[in-house]
Amino acid sequence: MGTRERRARSYSADARLASLFNEAILLIPIISSRDSLALAAVGGYGRGELSPGSDLDLLFLHNGNIRETELTKVVEKILYPLWDSGFSVDHSVRTRSEVKEIADLDGRVALGLLDIRWVAGNRDLVDTVESVALIDWRKNSGRWIGELRKYSQERSQRSGELAYLLEPDLKESRGGLRDITALRGIAKTDLVTVELDRVAKAESTLNNAREALHLITGKSSDRLSFFEQDKVAELLGYKDADELMLNIAQSARTVDYLSETVFHRFDQYRPAAKLFSFKGRGSNQEKTEEIAKGVGIYQGEAIITGDLELDPSVLLRAAASAAQRGIPLSIDSCKLAKEKLSSFPQPWPREAREDFVALLGAGNAMVQVWEALDQAELTQILIPEWNRIRSLPQRNALHRHTVDRHMVETALHASDLTRQVHRPDLLLVSALLHDMGKGLPGDHSITGAEIVKPILQRMGFPENDVSVVETLVMHHLLLSTVATRRDLDDPTTINSVCDLISDPLTIELLHALSISDGQATGSTAWSSWKASLVADLVNRVKKQISGVGLPPQPEFSESEKDLAKSGQIHLSIIKRDEITELLIIAPDRPGLLSLVAGFLTINRLNVRSARTRTFANSAVMRWLVLPDVYAPDISESGLKQSLTQALNGELDIAEKIKERVASYRSTSPIPVPPPIVEVIHDGATEATVLDVRSHDQMGLLYLLGKAVTETGVDVRAAIVSTLGAEACDSLYITEIDGRPLDPKRAAAVAQSIEQQLRANRI
Repeated sequence: MGTRERRARSYSADARLASLFNEAILLIPIISSRDSLALAAVGGYGRGELSPGSDLDLLFLHNGNIRETELTKVVEKILYPLWDSGFSVDHSVRTRSEVKEIADLDGRVALGLLDIRWVAGNRDLVDTVESVALIDWRKNSGRWIGELRKYSQERSQRSGELAYLLEPDLKESRGGLRDITALRGIAKTDLVTVELDRVAKAESTLNNAREALHLITGKSSDRLSFFEQDKVAELLGYKDADELMLNIAQSARTVDYLSETVFHRFDQYRPAAKLFSFKGRGSNQEKTEEIAKGVGIYQGEAIITGDLELDPSVLLRAAASAAQRGIPLSIDSCKLAKEKLSSFPQPWPREAREDFVALLGAGNAMVQVWEALDQAELTQILIPEWNRIRSLPQRNALHRHTVDRHMVETALHASDLTRQVHRPDLLLVSALLHDMGKGLPGDHSITGAEIVKPILQRMGFPENDVSVVETLVMHHLLLSTVATRRDLDDPTTINSVCDLISDPLTIELLHALSISDGQATGSTAWSSWKASLVADLVNRVKKQISGVGLPPQPEFSESEKDLAKSGQIHLSIIKRDEITELLIIAPDRPGLLSLVAGFLTINRLNVRSARTRTFANSAVMRWLVLPDVYAPDISESGLKQSLTQALNGELDIAEKIKERVASYRSTSPIPVPPPIVEVIHDGATEATVLDVRSHDQMGLLYLLGKAVTETGVDVRAAIVSTLGAEACDSLYITEIDGRPLDPKRAAAVAQSIEQQLRANRI
């Protein structure tokens, strides 16, 4: 069963039709010219892909020289025997000009004519229509590609996504045979490159399943229900229905991904969208905009320009850059990465880990980039364990998606909750990996916790973080189960949860993971009622867990204390692979944090973390920074001179940051949740603690420090962390005279800072 059988079935139909045509043509008098009529196959039949339940798509072509009564007799002479034999026939009778007129109005008709094939009669009539159809298709290609996208979206809304449906329509669902036909049509426009080799493999899988379904049911329906899946799998030689559905899902994902990529490339390539920037020496190649080390944007896609063998981390840098800007990751770059990379460094460099988190936290834009990595089998290089669950079906009425797509969807929902937790990186990673134990014997939560431990260790997470994620995966169903099955007023219920989850950070993360997992599963698994029960349980558990989990204020070495006592400006550099550590000591004053952060921004040093604290009237600051792609070589003397100028007011930091922000805005970053500023009570005895959570952006820490200064308070210490694309900062603030803020004043300061951060979001 396959292409050969479908082609043989088509040729058999050709022979039957040719015989009927030759008999019927005798009804036309010679004077009417029997050469004035032809019979052609179009659509799937025209391609020679005739399944048992397929329609015979026929076009009767004539040149207008045959009287209508005679034409009707010929058509009926051919059709009645077909109908009597049980064939389903879709036919039309038209002249060449009528065909062209209708094709000019309807893209689906124009698409069907690309597969026209002569069956009987005057071949020249068919050849002329075929030639004109292709010319007109290419002439109107921009219009028709837009129409094909609209039709695809309509089918998706009507029939869902083939790859993730429990009972998919093999033809109409998104990623199905209709979309494959559209891709083949787009390939014939010569406007956009379509990887037809990958399309052909997916098409064969879906056509085989459709053919088997028709044979088993004896019907023309293309909906593959639960009841037929086992029979279809057996007929096609699959081990079981799960293996069948896995292959179908993988094929549909390939088609869907290629469709999205082709439509994106069309948007970039069509003449109305082309804004070329020419390089020298007469080249008409569009300019590549470099956006990170080894990463550029070319024709609206993120591409890898660096050396993958020398710098494997550029793969995740490119993926994160693409997702954070809401643009696709180039297929060609993914192919190149697959060729060049057979493994990934272990443990991952810190930058790679943060780029991975930035990718996961990019919201909707993450899905397409992840799919690009997955289609190129790069996810399996990053996470070898991913291969086992890739497109793994879940024959469970609660779930909408395959196991891997469900976890990606969970990470997608988790990205909406990054402001609700203090470790968004751990939330996003646990969301992506929480069901890794699916498909293996035993409790998938326990098995999954065992699987994720080495994954997190390879990624380079500290052991404490690994332990937290293990706990989250092991207990990701705990809150939902307890909240819906136990009495929340019973102290034993609350104690049972506290015995398993004993710290506020983990319960906070587990709550967000439970919400994300439920939302990704679907409305049958997550409702407002369930959400309220889980929230109630979490609040009761939090009341029983002590502590707020704030990081401790920095401690100093004796040499740092001596430098602070001197009251002089000090700057020293320690290079640690791709990360650079700066020790900056300067006389303390209001607004110092903002000035130093601004100085780093204008020197293109992106802050990954910082620890600052006032000692002996000086601020001691340890910064971990990552130079961006355009950063000049840094030296202690050059940076110290620039820092001194900034502190002396000789540099207009605000204006220079404004220029950088304006340039950054041109890349159209993705929409993100707004920043949050909260007061943490009892976090420190000598200061008031502000907890700031925001999407990282150009000059964020400068803006934050400036907003704090404008409220008339002083920063005594700061713990700054950039986790992927998220900034999580703890500021220990006091009044200028050193007193902690009273609660009312603290709330007003927090509100003012939050408003300013929201107003200055990129």
